[in-house]
Amino acid sequence: MNQRERLKYLVEYLLKEKTINIDIPATDDELFSLYRSLVNIREAAPISKEFIEIEGLMLEEETNKKGIVELDKSQRIIVWKGDITRLKVDVIVNAANNRMEGCFIPEHHCIDNAIHTYAGIELRNECHQIMTRQGFLEPVGKAKITKAYHLPSRYILHTVGPIIKDIITTKDEILLASCYESCLRLAEDHHLSSIAFCCISTGVYHFPPKRAAEIAVKTIQKYLQHSNIKQVIFNVFSDQDEEIYHQILSHEIKIEQK
Repeated sequence: MNQRERLKYLVEYLLKEKTINIDIPATDDELFSLYRSLVNIREAAPISKEFIEIEGLMLEEETNKKGIVELDKSQRIIVWKGDITRLKVDVIVNAANNRMEGCFIPEHHCIDNAIHTYAGIELRNECHQIMTRQGFLEPVGKAKITKAYHLPSRYILHTVGPIIKDIITTKDEILLASCYESCLRLAEDHHLSSIAFCCISTGVYHFPPKRAAEIAVKTIQKYLQHSNIKQVIFNVFSDQDEEIYHQILSHEIKIEQK
């Protein structure tokens, strides 16, 4: 099978599940978009072994097209701007919702959607199993770990950040710090040495980026003083966030040198 044939098989399988009849798109980009949308809206459920195998080959090719990124391992703290689903590290952090099964909005531009899309359909199924065993929605500030499936990373840490409705409270700041601490502890418990954090809660959860970055840096630098974790990556997606992290880290380094 070539890539288009794989995508066509996957789309037809998903359409048949929902008993939907639509025309197969003419272009490969449109076909991938339809595949992504169908995966996004699909509830956790068993899937055939053949689907998993073909999806794996398709996603592997998509990842290779995007390019896998390995960063300089000599630096303990790095700021990197780009797509977190390209990073080859031990574990990446996903900003999840409290249902913890991914984003169900077709092609939504959030990190939760991207991670579930490129990890593959098995990720939602694993998350569903974890949450079924737990029996209640995920509390803010905690974390869960799953396999990364078809991503370049080995694992994914899923954490739910605080939602800012009006002004930031002390409780919000404590809960955001807890997200970072929970992820770091879980990474160490699983003997993982490199971890890439997204900007937790700063998107649709409206935590102000600068204050969120200050909390992230302070929490992580304190934790690393007594930790075996060898590298932490601050993964950002905008120029503004990149500048914020560089400024904060520069200031923190000057403080440490006094």
